[in-house]
Amino acid sequence: MNYFSGISTIIFYEEKNFGGRHYECMSDCADLHSMFNRCQSIRVERGMFMIYDRPNYMGNQYFMRRGEYSDYMRMMGMNDCVRSCRMIPMHRGNFRMRLYEHYDMGGRMMELMDDCPNLMDRFHMSDFNSCHVMDGHWLMYEQPHYRGRHYYMRPGEYRRYSDWSGMSPRIGSIRRIMDL
Repeated sequence: MNYFSGISTIIFYEEKNFGGRHYECMSDCADLHSMFNRCQSIRVERGMFMIYDRPNYMGNQYFMRRGEYSDYMRMMGMNDCVRSCRMIPMHRGNFRMRLYEHYDMGGRMMELMDDCPNLMDRFHMSDFNSCHVMDGHWLMYEQPHYRGRHYYMRPGEYRRYSDWSGMSPRIGSIRRIMDL
């Protein structure tokens, strides 16, 4: 295994307990459909990844960090369709994100530089229609205390919640993605 190499690696297996055909990935892959028929276990040997149940980084998202997921479908409540994956690069600097009340960075603005387990408690609002990630990589969760559907946020501007694949503007909590 590549546990001590510097290359981020995720391996998808067609069967539970790392059985059957497998496919090793070390970077972003927009369409995994031709690589394997189904995925029932995953091993992340190094780094962190987001996996998606649709091609082109769309659909439901699942955060995967180094570890073994012998029956990840049962653990995560997802189907056996993994259709794309994105490597999350290591970020060693500051973290900074701005959340906006309205589309196109309009209305009230709130700034974060650290984790926030409950946006309603901190900012007295939970609907954010746009955001700008200036530094770092983040996970936004629909519910407080890092629960529910989550979205990977990398540096850039998100002019409406659909830009981060959100189903609604409701965000309950946000945390920085840091290597542990």
